[in-house]
Amino acid sequence: MTQRLYLAGPMTGLPEFNYPAFHAEAARLRALGYDVENPAENPAPPCGSWLGYMRLGLRQLLACDGVALLPGWRDSRGAWVECMVAHSLGLPVTMAADLQHAPTA
Repeated sequence: MTQRLYLAGPMTGLPEFNYPAFHAEAARLRALGYDVENPAENPAPPCGSWLGYMRLGLRQLLACDGVALLPGWRDSRGAWVECMVAHSLGLPVTMAADLQHAPTA
């Protein structure tokens, strides 16, 4: 069974919303064999607000087996929310860079 991970990290206020870092890490984790939910791949919500983006991301997170954090996540209000939700649900949360091997069954 493939492990599904949600990527969480800073976006607001960063150049290109930090999408290059999200895309690079998603590609690396996919190459290892993870199924990755990358919020940087989401279309803009109709409202275009932070809350709209969070609603999309939280739906994705709820379908995942764990959360992988990008550098700088501690400076992101959204990543804190995502991390709290994951912890509250008992989902494992780890730094994405620490994932160096294929997921185990």
